[in-house]
Amino acid sequence: MERIYTLNTHYRQVFGEKIYKLSLDGGFTCPNRDGTIGTGGCIFCSTGGSGDFAADRTLSVTEQIHWAKNIFSGKNTGKKYIAYFQAFTNTYGPLSYLDRIYHEAIHPDDIVGLAIGTRPDCLPAETMNLLREINLKKPVYLELGLQTCHEKTASFIRRGYTLPVFEDAVCRAKEAGLNVVVHVILGLPGETTEMMLQTIRYLNSIPIDGIKLSMLHILKGTDLADYYKETGFPVFQQEQYIDLVIDCLEYLRKDIVVHRMTGDGPKELLIAPLWSLNKRAVLNGIQKRLKERNTWQGRKEG
Repeated sequence: MERIYTLNTHYRQVFGEKIYKLSLDGGFTCPNRDGTIGTGGCIFCSTGGSGDFAADRTLSVTEQIHWAKNIFSGKNTGKKYIAYFQAFTNTYGPLSYLDRIYHEAIHPDDIVGLAIGTRPDCLPAETMNLLREINLKKPVYLELGLQTCHEKTASFIRRGYTLPVFEDAVCRAKEAGLNVVVHVILGLPGETTEMMLQTIRYLNSIPIDGIKLSMLHILKGTDLADYYKETGFPVFQQEQYIDLVIDCLEYLRKDIVVHRMTGDGPKELLIAPLWSLNKRAVLNGIQKRLKERNTWQGRKEG
């Protein structure tokens, strides 16, 4: 029995083989940076807008795809990919531009799907209709950055939208037939373990398909780094984080695909937690703890 419904398992069920994601940069910004909502971005967001591992945004989408494929050339035994627009808010632009770059991304035969990271308040009807049309050609994974269900925390991190906005986006995305993936950050300042588990139980109550769990990263050049320097608020030790992830998985619905259980912080920017740089050790620790506790995803659901 698999203890976690992993992304690898999901991909093999849908596409019949291992799939690699190609991180692309569509040249977007964010309404939380350009003055529409705010100018500072979310408190934890780096200047790369979560796209620090993406290809050079000055390259065309096609050129970025070729560049990203080369990264996997030494270890890739598969032949299929998902094009992933990751940096900043990837639906925040003119419809004609979105149409062009999305179709350019899915055009190659070996690109079997499209993943788009965005904000739920940047999904007008015409954009959702475009995604609906593309989803009829190749599957669309819509990734929404919720981070927390708690409005007080959301205000502190300057998320810039309320929970009803998120819920509306999820409902409209499901009506469009999209696969909805939600980002959650564990360890946000002021949140207790119970508050984080409340976010998991909240997500169980709405029709999402996948989740990305990550510890809070403190990166150089962010307002969160300044707050950390001023307050020294506690960050997870590795074993604490592993235990919390297990708790989250035990409450998570069994049908929700776990896309990520740890996060990547650029080495040159990361202030804390430095142990997160060893991603393999974290993932191995989670698997080991699952066996030690003889537990699995969804054991405590409901």
